[in-house]
Amino acid sequence: MRTRQGCEERFEKEWLAAAEEIRALDGCLRQDLVRDADDPRSYLIISDWADRERLDAFGRSEHRDRLLRVIRELRESAQRNTYQVLHTVRAELEESR
Repeated sequence: MRTRQGCEERFEKEWLAAAEEIRALDGCLRQDLVRDADDPRSYLIISDWADRERLDAFGRSEHRDRLLRVIRELRESAQRNTYQVLHTVRAELEESR
């Protein structure tokens, strides 16, 4: 997602408010907002769900539309992709704990 010029701080605040509500939904496991280190107007939203069915149900819901209405006004562009985690390799330090 890319924000409109000057909307970065408000975008982050509005995303966090929406994420606080979304995290209580059935199937939502985790959400991350990541900002591009070289372009402070570009963000990646990573949302982890228990299964595709619950993610898709949220994606079609009026609840989603209501929560993300302000975010849509603050963005310049957006693209949605869905990925599946195939492998996770943890650092050795983490494994030894």
